[in-house]
Amino acid sequence: MVILVKTQFDVTGMTCASCSARVQKSVEALNGASDVQVNLLTNSMTVVYDEKALTAADIIMKVKSAGYGCAVKGRESTSKINDKEEKKAKIRLILSVVLLLPLMYVSMGHMMKLPQPAFLSGHENALNFAIWQLAFTVAILVINYKYFTVGFKSLFRLSPNMDSLIAVGAAASFIYGIFGTVQIARGLSVSDMELVASWHSNLYFESAAMIVTLVDIGKFLEERSKGKTKAVLEMLSSLAPETAAVLRDGKETLIAAEDVVPGDELIVRPGTKIPTDGVVTSGSGFVDQSALTGESMPVQKDKGDSVLCASINTSGSFTMKATKVGNSTTLAQMIALSLEAAGSKAPISRLADRVSRIFVPAVIFISAVCGLVWYLVSKDFGLALNFAVCVLVISCPCALGLATPVAVMVGTGQGAKNGLLFKSAAAMERLSQIDTAVFDKTGTLTKGEPSVTDVLTLTDMTENELLSVAAAMEKNSEHPLARAILEKAKKLPEKAAEDFSSFSGGGISAKIDGLAYFAGNERFLSSNGVDCSQISKKLHTLAAQGKTPLIFADEKKPIGIIAVADGEKENSAAAIAALERMHISSVMLTGDNELTANAVGKRLGVKKIIAQVLPQNKESEVRALQESGKVVAMVGDGINDAPALSRADVGIAIGDGTDIAVESADLVLMNKDIYSVVNAIKLSKKVLGNIKMNLFWAFFYNTLSIPLAAGVFYSAGIKLSPMIAAGAMSLSSVCVVLNALRLRFFKPEKPASADTHIQPKNSTDGKEEKEMKKIIEIEGMHCSHCAKSVEDELLAVNGVKKAKADPEKKSAVVTLSQDITDEELFKAVEKAGFKPIKAETKKGLFD
Repeated sequence: MVILVKTQFDVTGMTCASCSARVQKSVEALNGASDVQVNLLTNSMTVVYDEKALTAADIIMKVKSAGYGCAVKGRESTSKINDKEEKKAKIRLILSVVLLLPLMYVSMGHMMKLPQPAFLSGHENALNFAIWQLAFTVAILVINYKYFTVGFKSLFRLSPNMDSLIAVGAAASFIYGIFGTVQIARGLSVSDMELVASWHSNLYFESAAMIVTLVDIGKFLEERSKGKTKAVLEMLSSLAPETAAVLRDGKETLIAAEDVVPGDELIVRPGTKIPTDGVVTSGSGFVDQSALTGESMPVQKDKGDSVLCASINTSGSFTMKATKVGNSTTLAQMIALSLEAAGSKAPISRLADRVSRIFVPAVIFISAVCGLVWYLVSKDFGLALNFAVCVLVISCPCALGLATPVAVMVGTGQGAKNGLLFKSAAAMERLSQIDTAVFDKTGTLTKGEPSVTDVLTLTDMTENELLSVAAAMEKNSEHPLARAILEKAKKLPEKAAEDFSSFSGGGISAKIDGLAYFAGNERFLSSNGVDCSQISKKLHTLAAQGKTPLIFADEKKPIGIIAVADGEKENSAAAIAALERMHISSVMLTGDNELTANAVGKRLGVKKIIAQVLPQNKESEVRALQESGKVVAMVGDGINDAPALSRADVGIAIGDGTDIAVESADLVLMNKDIYSVVNAIKLSKKVLGNIKMNLFWAFFYNTLSIPLAAGVFYSAGIKLSPMIAAGAMSLSSVCVVLNALRLRFFKPEKPASADTHIQPKNSTDGKEEKEMKKIIEIEGMHCSHCAKSVEDELLAVNGVKKAKADPEKKSAVVTLSQDITDEELFKAVEKAGFKPIKAETKKGLFD
């Protein structure tokens, strides 16, 4: 039996795409390695392997044999190692620049008419002139010895990388300078001043020194830019609080957050961060969880509500019970998922990987051919060397290697910042290509909090008696509609049900007081011998109103109908409309009957509705869409829709952050706002566009620069020096990283309806738009839950833009976009279970 495990490694010593390709190729050659992904940006590697055939130690040894450092992630403090390396690199850069300045003054000062010391002037002092340059150059090359040790080692192993190009180019220039110095000494010894003059200004020492120094500058700028790239993900890590106020033995103690254990009772005061995931046990507060879910407004938390680690309690105080701590918290899982996604590779990067494996050997070959051809054509060894070195130095495999990972890292970081957790770069790329979005209805497009709207008895049973029977049957049901019936019947006398059975997608059966009862849809009851033909019209009427009718029957006939409706989420219609504008078709999958589904779909603007789909058949519906040529994203809750989520090209799970480990989803939305799907697609398109732009620049740069460096345009008077080539190579990598950093400016789009209080810029009359406000006096509100019930019902009225209920003032302020009668508003308040007293109208401008 094959047991696959996934392990992350830190890899040191990689400098370009050829290095990462070399590491990947080496590990892939191991027996038992099934998937290897190497990330140049994060200097990391993820390997999926058969632990019976391979061990982590084998992988580490293989990487080291390829010439690179390797350790299992977390076992060695790589961050400290990287900090030390960064300090060393900075020192090398400073020393190189300090020594390069006098070298350039000595070698090129006379060309700029700058004063020169007497012992360096004239052909008679040419040897002094050469030796001073040699001394400065040797010092700079010694400081940057790593380019030569790593570069030549890789070259001798027949796996050359960027360091190899730099080492060969700089070494060629230096050796040429040594040869020139020897020629000057020979000329002076035999008084051959013509020989001395021919080599006096043709030494190339400054080129060798300038090459490595400019590469140092480029790497420094590149690392600074890469640091900004990683900053978004590092920001997530910094969110975690350091301390927690815990109640133990009745006493409050301040301890380190990492010392909290599940079950601890914690005190959360205003302005403090929540130290772990947990549940509120007493008190209440308004919690800002924007850093985790992207929600712009604080969310009220009362007893029994869940809270997330690193959220900020903006007001109120409460105690909570810790449920998830350490690496189990939502924040920790967010960081783990984001880092894993940032370290993964998008399929689009495969072309760059294939090119990188042959890039450096090809460049060395082109350089050798270039030098030979120019020498044969011109008989000028100096000119031939110039072009050969330029080809070596100007080629940049780094730009190819960084093109994808920098964009993916910034993209996943921005996504996490806004509550969008991509599990891989491949998922991000696939999401940018979808043309069909399939939505589960309940809990996805709708609130998932259905309520009873109608109770119709068909016998001499009273409504309360029917509700009591229904509640007894539904008590053991896990169906979301069951909660609505139980909520409606919570004040009624309880009945006991026996022999309860549930039938997926159909209904339930049970015995109450010795009598058998059935509950479910018309199809289920008909299959159990109950004739529903007499109530078909009533069922049709309720379904046409967007309600779900549940039929209750004894062994012979229907005894009643309870209709339940699930209101649409606030931004569902806006999300569907936005997807249509992006030319993405929307499909709604639901187990509801066609009439109910069509009523909901019509209100939301969904073009295709597939109703009466059993949970086990959702996967086949998604597969059918794919077989018709569609690229499909499935949006669901990640549990009931798991097979469909797995089947889809991209599975998107919507949750409040407690279900981010759902294996079947490729993308997890940390908030329940369906509009996040639109923003996730927009972000993925921007990331993919950025990757394409980076790859284009990398290929374009190398395609243009190599012929230019090889002297193809020399006849037109264009000739590059090795110094200019080195500068161009360094800047190309920096440009790729800076381009990816533009993704940091991505801002989630808000639904159009969310900004209706803003006066349109293109207003034709130039006047501010008027609005109407009504203040409704309401009797019976006592708490925030009462207020929310009133607000929900008022917002469901067509024409109501905003509603804010205040239980203390016993009133609700309603903002209207059109004239609505008081009677309509009163009905909504009564539907929420409260008594409207009066309404007062006020007019004013938008806030």
